[in-house]
Amino acid sequence: MFCQILSVSMLFVNALAFMPAGPIQRSFGTSLNLKVGETAPDFKLEDQNGKFVSRSSIKKPLVVYFYPADSTPGCTAQSNAFNAQVKDIRKQYGADLVGISGQNAESKQKFAAELGLDFSILADEGDAVRKAFGVPKAGFGFFPGRVTYVLDKSGECVFVYDNLVDAESHVQKATEALAELNPAAKAGFALPKFELPKF
Repeated sequence: MFCQILSVSMLFVNALAFMPAGPIQRSFGTSLNLKVGETAPDFKLEDQNGKFVSRSSIKKPLVVYFYPADSTPGCTAQSNAFNAQVKDIRKQYGADLVGISGQNAESKQKFAAELGLDFSILADEGDAVRKAFGVPKAGFGFFPGRVTYVLDKSGECVFVYDNLVDAESHVQKATEALAELNPAAKAGFALPKFELPKF
């Protein structure tokens, strides 16, 4: 009887991994291989448009979020939340954004089209990049974890956020970390853009 109760409890907890959470925010501590102050591993992965994206070619702050799977409820909520903020992430913080999960480029293309994503989601088939970053598994090791990293323009990790349950909270945490990198944006203003007169 105890084993049956334990099995049902584990199935319930694991099912929650792909569902967006309510207003309660929890951050679960884990041992991550990539820590604040370390340089992120380089990678070169294909996105939903067939373009190869490498970390080292991006010379500005970068939000890298790992999510469990395309087209699941929690991952859809998270990707929609990032998509709603991607213009601000680029304009206000001068940063860029990529999402990474283990499905192939065809799955990425379908998922991006469903949501109308305006940023690259990358196919990490075989989870080599996930392993290089040291993203922990979730749900008692049954599911890929949901972790967001904020890197500065040199690729150094300045922030790590690990929260499987509250998928949408990753956006707020990432923009807060970007604001720390960009004091002008944190104060609520951006530097004006100047254009040279045309003759």
